[in-house]
Amino acid sequence: MGIDIKNVLGADYDKLVSYTAKVNKNTIHAPGPDFVDRVFAQTDRNVPTLRNFQTILNTGRLAGTGFVSILPVDQGIEHSAGASFAPNPAYFDPENIVKLAIEGGCNAVASTIGVCASVARKYAHKIPFLVKFNHNEMLTYPNIFRQSYFGSVKQCYEMGALAVGATIYFGNDSAREEIAYVSDMFEEAHSYGMVTVLWCYTRNAKFKTFPPHAAGSPQPEKTVDYHASADLTGQANHLGATIKADIIKQKLPVNNGGYAALNSGGSSYGKWDKRVYTQLAGSDEQGNGGHPIDLCRYQVLNNYMGRVPLINSGGESKGAGDLQEAVLTAVINKRAGGMGLISGRKAFQKPMSEGAELLHAVQDVYLDRQITVA
Repeated sequence: MGIDIKNVLGADYDKLVSYTAKVNKNTIHAPGPDFVDRVFAQTDRNVPTLRNFQTILNTGRLAGTGFVSILPVDQGIEHSAGASFAPNPAYFDPENIVKLAIEGGCNAVASTIGVCASVARKYAHKIPFLVKFNHNEMLTYPNIFRQSYFGSVKQCYEMGALAVGATIYFGNDSAREEIAYVSDMFEEAHSYGMVTVLWCYTRNAKFKTFPPHAAGSPQPEKTVDYHASADLTGQANHLGATIKADIIKQKLPVNNGGYAALNSGGSSYGKWDKRVYTQLAGSDEQGNGGHPIDLCRYQVLNNYMGRVPLINSGGESKGAGDLQEAVLTAVINKRAGGMGLISGRKAFQKPMSEGAELLHAVQDVYLDRQITVA
């Protein structure tokens, strides 16, 4: 028996489950049991890639639904192993990472070349491996925001991986280099029949700026962080779809108006249209406001209207509120037209039984037929 989603979300449940999105659900390619046949098979991907995508969709508690729940544990590089695993030192051992993904009923486990390689002969045939081949290591001083190679596509294939993953820091001075080599490596991965997953993150210090204000008018007192704005993340997603990512991982939008802010006060950046905010995301002309489902739906629109599925990240672990936040994120993603969640720290920074329960709670959202696409 699953969790009581209504009880977990409280007053937020009705606000989310009864909401109708601004952009009609019939215009997007929503996930479903037939997603590979209905949508993915229309692409130029080869037969082994189609088979491996279907295998991922046929694994775990969500098998046959068209949704995914993935456990990602690459934070040992991204956030330092000590900081990531100190709450639960058992996860210094890669086997426990894979065990949690299996116990948690996940469709796949996502981790580093080293983690997956260390237990490949025991587990690669038991749960799909999604292997990250690049990372931003944080030991360089001072810290920089740049992805580095940590392995080859051939290594991922030879250890039995069904999918490869990479990160691009869009908006950063390294972005064009990362776009070029990730695109090449995705082409190679497809030739081996592996599914490609792209972490489409924005990263630029200028994305934390003052909210929109007219030239000559007083500058607002506080800055706003637009790294997870619907408009900037949406464009990052669109670039990711362009280099043939099969699945895109993105942070759930927390605001909107990134382009408006970067084009205010006499500055000029990129290209934008106010209808992105008003008609497509339910915000005002400056990008203020907007229902969480509409903001996430705008990310789906940029994923070729859902032809490239969207999975949202679970975010950092904050303790007591993790379950509610994870379930809330899952409801928003599902109702927006997303394919699922990729939740790591909320699960592995707890005892294994508690981590598995949290993963099951997320999956219960996607198994609940009363929660539909908005």
